[in-house]
Amino acid sequence: MSRGGAASGRPRWRTGPYWLALQLVLSGSLLLLFLLPIAALFTYAPPQRILAAATNPAVSTALYLTFLASGIAVLAAVVFAIPLGYLLARRAFRGRSVVESVVALPVVVPHLLVGVGLFFLILPGSPLYRFTTAVGLPIYDTIWGVVLVMVFVSAPYTVLAADLSFRAVDGRVLEAARSLGAGPATAFLTVTFPLALRGIVAGLLLTWARAVSEIGGILILAYAVYPGGPYSGPVTSTLSVYVYNLFQTGDLADAAAVSSLFLLIAFVLFFLVRLGERTGWVPWRRGELLP
Repeated sequence: MSRGGAASGRPRWRTGPYWLALQLVLSGSLLLLFLLPIAALFTYAPPQRILAAATNPAVSTALYLTFLASGIAVLAAVVFAIPLGYLLARRAFRGRSVVESVVALPVVVPHLLVGVGLFFLILPGSPLYRFTTAVGLPIYDTIWGVVLVMVFVSAPYTVLAADLSFRAVDGRVLEAARSLGAGPATAFLTVTFPLALRGIVAGLLLTWARAVSEIGGILILAYAVYPGGPYSGPVTSTLSVYVYNLFQTGDLADAAAVSSLFLLIAFVLFFLVRLGERTGWVPWRRGELLP
């Protein structure tokens, strides 16, 4: 049979209209799942109420604390998670599978249990509690408690992204750098890290997104945040806890308004990332980075 005949003998459902229709139905169903709850929020919270939430000092304070704590959590991921990802990618050592499992564990553990575990770890009177208090980093009801929970639940995304990104760097490129006289540190800074940067940035974006959305552990460790450390504002909470309190007290309209406000802020941030891809503001091309 000729190649043309073989081509014409392919099942039409693979490339025909039915296959396209199936893709559209499945993809559209998932998009509806994403969009309908958002539409319900904006239906329940009219624009004037969202504007009122945007000008509410209590909401602004909760937003500020959330972005400040999540920013510190991302910095901690840069300092601690990237080296761990590099170690897992480039070093063979006994027990590496155990370390990889430990890194992945916070991704699957219910985060309310994270708060309980951290609570018992830093129980008042324990050695770690006395140490953190002595060095000026009290945990309970402070921004450091929020940051601790955020780092625990979000840093694994940077570790995993860095691990995969460093593994993807072609070893022959490193060998070429070494043959030209580059030492280990020089090769890392000039070759390995730049080549892995896009994947690492993707992991950091996911780390930030996960940190911002955390609530379970924060409810236990820092339900209310008092001034101290880098936060000097009034007593407040993270935005997720703030919305939870509104919902618990039956203030559904304000809960919807504050949630809608944050969705708008998140949409603008991710839209700016996409805009940066199109215009070259960011060091990757369109479609190479998620979210």
